[in-house]
Amino acid sequence: MDFFNKFTLETPESVELDFTLAGIGNRAFALVIDYFCFWLILIIYLLSTFVFSEVISTVLNSFLPNLENVEMWLTAIFFVIFFFIYVGYFVFFETLWQGQTPGKRRVKIRVIRDDGRPVGLQQATLRALLRPVDDILFLGVLLIVFSKQEKRLGDLVAGTLVIQEEKANNLATFLISKEAKGLVNYLIDKSNLSRLSTEHFAVIREYLQRREGMLKQARHELSRKLAYQVKDIIELQEIPENTTANHFLEAVYLAYQQGIENKE
Repeated sequence: MDFFNKFTLETPESVELDFTLAGIGNRAFALVIDYFCFWLILIIYLLSTFVFSEVISTVLNSFLPNLENVEMWLTAIFFVIFFFIYVGYFVFFETLWQGQTPGKRRVKIRVIRDDGRPVGLQQATLRALLRPVDDILFLGVLLIVFSKQEKRLGDLVAGTLVIQEEKANNLATFLISKEAKGLVNYLIDKSNLSRLSTEHFAVIREYLQRREGMLKQARHELSRKLAYQVKDIIELQEIPENTTANHFLEAVYLAYQQGIENKE
């Protein structure tokens, strides 16, 4: 029951660090936000270029009176500046915000080096320069889906990982609903909680800890999938009517804990 793609790395100081990889969905959503911001910046640039195009043409003609095909030179300059804006957007933010862009910050994911350290200018630049190859040829999507560490080409070359951002206050505790507390006795009577292993319990706990940081649709789909798998594991015939997947998982969490306490 592996819902969170974990990655463990060992630092040069022989300290093991556990990370949860960002996943293709979070990365895609972050990229949509970043492209929206990028195109907004580009539109501003285009408008300013249009306004001052005559001025630029006049300046070029005055300094280079024999220059032919001014429009061709302006087009070339435009594409050069376009490329620098495209690359510079990701390099600027990932370097300044320690591996985050506006999109990544919104989705709560971050780029780090393979050794766990924050990315620097070199890593951010390599990732940005190879982004057109990853995006245009869809190579990045294929590599992320089929790579164990979910790396696109830019990550492979730069030596980076994209992880979910950890927040201690979100992981320390979570609320249990009244509906879930009312289901505990039902689960104890109607299911076989002894079939729930410590690994299964850890996955449920991790979901409950992380759910508030997930996108609504992702949280809905994951909770339903996890709830049905847990239902089969504990041999429960049916989940009570009008019980949400979240309430059911909270109840399983409480019932399992209560079972452990009773054994002790």
